[in-house]
Amino acid sequence: MATQLKVGGEVDAFCTRCRLTLAHTILAMVGTKIARVRCNTCNGDHAFRSAPGTTDRPSTSSRSSSGGSSTPRAPRASRASDEEKIIISFEEQLAGKDIANAPRYSPKDTYKVDQVIQHPTFGLGLVTAVRGNKVDITFKSETKTLVHATGGGSAEKPTFSPPHAKMTGPADKPMTAPTEEPAAAPGDTAEG
Repeated sequence: MATQLKVGGEVDAFCTRCRLTLAHTILAMVGTKIARVRCNTCNGDHAFRSAPGTTDRPSTSSRSSSGGSSTPRAPRASRASDEEKIIISFEEQLAGKDIANAPRYSPKDTYKVDQVIQHPTFGLGLVTAVRGNKVDITFKSETKTLVHATGGGSAEKPTFSPPHAKMTGPADKPMTAPTEEPAAAPGDTAEG
């Protein structure tokens, strides 16, 4: 018997915080599809992600039992309305760019789209997007989001000043400067 999914029910889902497939409580549904869940382990709320290897599409056996034909459909690639995806390699993206004069990455510098930079850890990269003080930079292995334009004049940044030494004493007595004790006479000893 199939379990009935409803808000408040429990489902196995991939937790984005725990990075594991764990039990989740269903928070919201759109029609018959789960939209939002809460992890029962870390209490994190996130969009529903089914466990890896599972799909929310009905299986072929349930489609054939619902009165549909069991003949497989034509693959999507053969449909005339679909366009082919064009994949451009990292080297092709860098073609024609001035790689030799690529500036070294610094969060203080400002970058623009299609600018080539040299990162000390990730190597050569191409700026693909700029959003406020963040940039998306595509490197050979992956795309990273880094900060930029954080540099400013010294007047904008606060300078460190150590705390001032304050005289402390009981709160019920007035604060006075320490007094000097009179110097001992040459023949006086502290022993009694």
